Amino acid sequence: MLFTRAATLCLLVLVTVLLWLCPVSAAPVSVRFVEGVTHGFLVLRTVNGELIASGDLLQVSRDGQVESRMVFRFKDGSVYDETVMFTQERVFTMQSYHLVQRGPAFTEDTEISLERASGKYRVNTKAHKDGRDEVLNGTLDLPPDVYNGMVIKVAKNLPKGASETVHIVAFTPTPRLIQLELAPEGERKVLIGELAKTATHYVLRPQLGAWLNLFATLLGRVPSESHAWIISDELPAFARFEGQLVTMGPVWRIETTSPHWPD
Repeated sequence: MLFTRAATLCLLVLVTVLLWLCPVSAAPVSVRFVEGVTHGFLVLRTVNGELIASGDLLQVSRDGQVESRMVFRFKDGSVYDETVMFTQERVFTMQSYHLVQRGPAFTEDTEISLERASGKYRVNTKAHKDGRDEVLNGTLDLPPDVYNGMVIKVAKNLPKGASETVHIVAFTPTPRLIQLELAPEGERKVLIGELAKTATHYVLRPQLGAWLNLFATLLGRVPSESHAWIISDELPAFARFEGQLVTMGPVWRIETTSPHWPD
């Protein structure tokens, strides 16, 4: 038992060191399509298609920055509320990120904030099991292509057939800066009413490197791939996302929906 604990501790230390030693060279993604005022309607489902939450995508420009908020309200009363502020002057630049998740759909209540200008982050967690509170504060050196809450926007702006590698900060709850590859992998026909459209399938792959991937596998903490479908028309449009909204959480599916009139 002592050996197992010691081995686990050593692996955790190695993973932490390797995460911080990963190369961070990167360039921000160019703006091809400027984001504007948006009010979209979303649903959140399990991979089996069960509806678990309904939500909104709210986006508006204020003082030279775009505020984009995605909020889901679960059937069990849980809430997932993510807001990102960004600029789009030739390139996309995340300025701040804020996430609140609370309720029985999650293992713990969490509030996360991250600021680009200062690099400051704050993570508040409260476990449902024992009510234990934890607070983490610190600073990060953020590369220009950190895109928490903006991965779909980045995918919408990639040229047809192009791949891109960006960074995100994964909160575990300790923040980890990791690379994320966005790679197109085929197309799929989708229907809008009775009109056929073509959606490009993007695979979002965390890039850990061979050694880090080995240690993360041994610890059972390998982040899973996510998937996004972007309708490739005259103007790109989001169609579906499938992946983890919470680090090491269940795989859920986000889809667009439209209002309907009850009888």
